[in-house]
Amino acid sequence: METRVDGRLVRGDQTRRAVLRKAVDIASVDGLEGLSIGRLAKELEISKSGLFAHFGSKEELQLATIRAARRIYATSVVEPAFAVEPGLGRVWALSESWLEYSKRRVFPGGCFFAKASHEYGARRGPVHDFLAEVNREWIQLVEQTITEAVDRGELAADPVQLAFELNAFYDSANMASLLRDGDGRVYAQARQSIRARLEAAATSGTALPW
Repeated sequence: METRVDGRLVRGDQTRRAVLRKAVDIASVDGLEGLSIGRLAKELEISKSGLFAHFGSKEELQLATIRAARRIYATSVVEPAFAVEPGLGRVWALSESWLEYSKRRVFPGGCFFAKASHEYGARRGPVHDFLAEVNREWIQLVEQTITEAVDRGELAADPVQLAFELNAFYDSANMASLLRDGDGRVYAQARQSIRARLEAAATSGTALPW
């Protein structure tokens, strides 16, 4: 009996993961409003009743999709950068990871959170609030990374202001690449802009990695 129950749990977890992977891809292109249990059931060829067992409402599905996207984002952007020693090198690595994440189309519609934030920025409710929380979490992480470089004497900058500027470069590259059908030159331009900004803020004798 325990084996049968465990088997059902494993299958249920696998189904949920497959649904959420499909959901984040759809939402990155068509937005969170483009998600529906009916659409996911049809595209994944599973029953609607099976999906309702995992997500009782569209809003619950949307929130679960954001959580799944955050995990993928952390794996693609944050973890590679945090494998680098704290300091200017990590700030640069975080920028490189972000641009590569957008360029590789980890989500087919570019940055999932850029899409969702534009869609829900002016709305109110649990989905907006969760996206705002994820955004604060990300900005604070960039600020923390910069602060570490400042504390090590490698950067002379206001972490809050510099984090805002770097994030603006990331978002600009992502949007331009979408509008220009994946033109990779925008990432080279963004990388050059980020390097120039960090070099201007670097202390004497501190060099960026190449």
